[in-house]
Amino acid sequence: QVQVVESGGGLVQPGGSLRLSCAASGSIFSIYTMGWYRQAPGKQRELVAHIPSGYSTNYAPSVKGRFTVSRDNANNTVYLQMNSLKPEDTAVYYCYADLRTIANSREHVWGQGTQVTVSS
Repeated sequence: QVQVVESGGGLVQPGGSLRLSCAASGSIFSIYTMGWYRQAPGKQRELVAHIPSGYSTNYAPSVKGRFTVSRDNANNTVYLQMNSLKPEDTAVYYCYADLRTIANSREHVWGQGTQVTVSS
């Protein structure tokens, strides 16, 4: 069994910063891609950023230049550094991992989500 657990959300003022962390654990053989989605109230879940195993990164246009995704392969962990936060960044942020288990099955595992609120 594999699980993904996020941490680091909270309340921050506009212009502030937060760092989210996400660790995958369990019967993991290898991880292909890790990344972050977010879902604001009344909106669809959208991709924020992801980082494949080759370390190239992809960002949503709305966060490019403000957010940075990074990865620690040794610890199966992905981070999202969020700077210059705006009220429209308020959402539940979900981590995911596209991986292969020790039992050789390909799985797409989601975390439970962490709330980020940007407000004065």
